[in-house]
Amino acid sequence: MCNIFEKELQNLKKQSRFRQIKNIGSKNGKYINVNGKNYLNLSSNDYLGIAGNKDLTQMFLKENKDFSFGSASSRLLTGNLPLYKELEALLARLHNKDGALLFNSGYHANIGIISALAQKDDIVFSDKLNHASIIDGLKLSDGKFYRYKHLNYEHLESLLKKHRTDYNKAFIMSETVFSMDGDITDLHKLIELKNKYRAFLIIDEAHAFGAFGQNKLGICEEQNVINETDIITGTFGKSIGSIGAYCVASQSIIDYLINTTRSFIFTTALPDVNIMFSKWVIEKVLPDIDTKKLFNTASKLRNVLAENKIKTCGQSQIVPVMIGDNLKTVQAAEHLQSKGYYVLPIRPPTVAPNTSRLRFSLTADIEWDDIKDIPNILKEVL
Repeated sequence: MCNIFEKELQNLKKQSRFRQIKNIGSKNGKYINVNGKNYLNLSSNDYLGIAGNKDLTQMFLKENKDFSFGSASSRLLTGNLPLYKELEALLARLHNKDGALLFNSGYHANIGIISALAQKDDIVFSDKLNHASIIDGLKLSDGKFYRYKHLNYEHLESLLKKHRTDYNKAFIMSETVFSMDGDITDLHKLIELKNKYRAFLIIDEAHAFGAFGQNKLGICEEQNVINETDIITGTFGKSIGSIGAYCVASQSIIDYLINTTRSFIFTTALPDVNIMFSKWVIEKVLPDIDTKKLFNTASKLRNVLAENKIKTCGQSQIVPVMIGDNLKTVQAAEHLQSKGYYVLPIRPPTVAPNTSRLRFSLTADIEWDDIKDIPNILKEVL
């Protein structure tokens, strides 16, 4: 029987799609040590440089002493301490929502929320490039779902027009910043369609929370649609430099999720040290961080790549280089790694076939001088 899996692995290798877990020695700020060699880390979601900032870690530990490293229970049993409610109240207040609910990860949030909300007579319309956790949530739900073409609001409306009246509740789901393309949703269009077709709007701010908006709440804040968005989810594992996730919504939706979301009910709660750190970052660190340099650096990289006829896209801190062929993408990544840049090839199934790419994930502590040679290196290798 094992030969079946060996054949599948050989096929992955032939297609340049075989993956292995890297041996990471250490991470220090914008640098990463892999197999004894230091690289500039261009593959991290630590967008504000918080997770890799050892000074911040020490500051947190000096200010906070009373915490544990395990909860030993789900929150509905004995895993709920006052700190969890405090963080939820903070998130609800910041978003001007009635309530909030914490999850162990963005994956737990997405698979749990949509599978709990979408019942047999309901329908979901999801952006084609939404994260795998959203797709898995759709598959776990009892509702019908359609995936509209990426950021194609005309296609979304055509699906709504054709199918909405056949179902009870309808949901529109989208990320704001898409992690592989770095592009951004026009939330005003989704609000318009949500209202026109009587749908709930669920927005995932995973790659935007902590980086976008005056209070760094994400694209919903930047586009001023928080109050018109029914459910907003976000993560602490990226810009916040911690772990976990949340959703904010009306109190009735939060109460419903507490009672029906399997990924919340049947999961041991996060240790309170993580909850404490996330709350500390949101209250004491985020307000003092200026993200302008991060976005200026990303914009400059995108422009210089385009000037060198290297295909890129997006409008965020995520700058992809579109290559297409799996092997060429792997070779380009290896060449950049030989020059000291830790860039990884993004291949199917993470992205669609024939759209393999390099993904430059920039962080706030990366300077233009750190990456200015990349366009010329890519021009040579491509």
